[in-house]
Amino acid sequence: MKKIGIIICSRYQSCGGGKCFRAVRERAGGFARYPKNEPVEVVGFSNCGGCPGGNIEYVPEEMKKNGAEVVHLATGFVVGYPPCPYILQFKQFIETRYGLPVVVGTHPIPLKYFEAHRLLPYWDDMKMAEIAGDLMKEDRAVMEAYN
Repeated sequence: MKKIGIIICSRYQSCGGGKCFRAVRERAGGFARYPKNEPVEVVGFSNCGGCPGGNIEYVPEEMKKNGAEVVHLATGFVVGYPPCPYILQFKQFIETRYGLPVVVGTHPIPLKYFEAHRLLPYWDDMKMAEIAGDLMKEDRAVMEAYN
């Protein structure tokens, strides 16, 4: 069984996680990396604590104590507007401090957001295709289903 933690952007702190949990079940978006026959358990779900990410220093430790083997930074960090300028720092800190791999992305990018964001200059400037590469591999029909 793969045990994961999910950290969402604080802008969406009231999010119930519906798209993230759906993507876990469907093995879509950032969760496509896990075989459908391998159980996945979410052992932690929290927000970053607001800019510049105060909870990033503490939340992964709790997730690790609960058995987390990997942390996913939610898709909202990528397609929230503006996208989180700290994504790479969060990833590097968690991986270095806690030894947990970090995947950028949870649910597929909704197609309507992808089409709007990819046209803006920051998309290439921030190297979003590299940062959230798994999300860019998703089929357009699946992305549309997450609109």
